[in-house]
Amino acid sequence: MDGTDGMGGMDHHILSALRARGGGDPRVAGVARALSRVGEHGALWLTVGLAGAAMDGARRDAWLRGTALTAGAHLVSMGVKRVVRRPRPAHVEPLVRTAGRHSFPSSHATSAATAAVAFGTLGAHFVPPLAAAMCLSRLVVGVHYPSDVLAGAALGALTARLGARWTRADNEKPTGIQECA
Repeated sequence: MDGTDGMGGMDHHILSALRARGGGDPRVAGVARALSRVGEHGALWLTVGLAGAAMDGARRDAWLRGTALTAGAHLVSMGVKRVVRRPRPAHVEPLVRTAGRHSFPSSHATSAATAAVAFGTLGAHFVPPLAAAMCLSRLVVGVHYPSDVLAGAALGALTARLGARWTRADNEKPTGIQECA
């Protein structure tokens, strides 16, 4: 198969269309490039998590655990990339340089989705739409196929859901004051 049939063909066509439309608009391309830079190695999401921990003392531990989940999910996605070794799209000109040459899954999407779930439940309502923009930006800059982004987002959301109880652990601890029966 040459990548233009079935799912591979859809991947190619969707990426080509988004890269051409979004990448052709200097404002959209500029935002996509900026998101690419700040999302490298999950930096944006780690910063959000640490800022949340600093500003929300009552839920500091939950913020720090969400940050740890985000970092962990990012590391897992990088490990999956090393196993799968899918090359980045070659049929479009990328708008940014990448840290690595493998495409599947998108680590930007993984850390973004993890942060969206973990920090969204802590009241950071700006994170889910920003995470969606991050995911879309990977297509606009032409460095991932849609299936890479979907797989990364699924990995991130799954990681956050599996870790949800752990991130809320402090809120469920007994206070040390026992009621007398």
